[in-house]
Amino acid sequence: MSRSSSGFVAGLTALAVAGVGFLAYQASANVPDQLSAPKKPGSSASASPAPEKTKDAHAVPVKSGSGLRVVYALDAKRVWLAGKAGQKPRTFVVMPSTVSPPPGTYKVTSRSEKVTGSDGVDIEHVVRFTSVDQVAIGFSSAVDGSMASPDPTLRTGGVRMRTADGDAMWTFTTVGSKIVVVP
Repeated sequence: MSRSSSGFVAGLTALAVAGVGFLAYQASANVPDQLSAPKKPGSSASASPAPEKTKDAHAVPVKSGSGLRVVYALDAKRVWLAGKAGQKPRTFVVMPSTVSPPPGTYKVTSRSEKVTGSDGVDIEHVVRFTSVDQVAIGFSSAVDGSMASPDPTLRTGGVRMRTADGDAMWTFTTVGSKIVVVP
């Protein structure tokens, strides 16, 4: 091969490599995001927006007011002991009874350390805050620690909780304490 032909071949090779490089670039620029290779950690060449912060499923409901209060969310079947300065609210699940209070703000009207519930179960740490159609509504825990679903044929108003949660409710509330019921 002569020098002129080897220069010609080198020029063609360089042109071919440049053409393949250009086509490879165009192909990679048009690959959908879900098919492209994952980006290296720490790479910040992303144009997508930052992910939204997820809402804490156990956060006190926003429309429950402020200050020292018990919040009872009917749909979530959850209670919060909220408002003690500097403390994260305690939250726990409850088992509602067959009669529920309408949403609103109430005050604890009475407390009983141990009684027999209207369903015949021995209960403790009863914290009553309203009544609906002559059915007393309040929080309590079964002495045996159970949280069984209520008998749907009985009209009862006991919102049951685990024993440790009942102990915390008893310590947190007094007669006159604020109870906020939200949907």
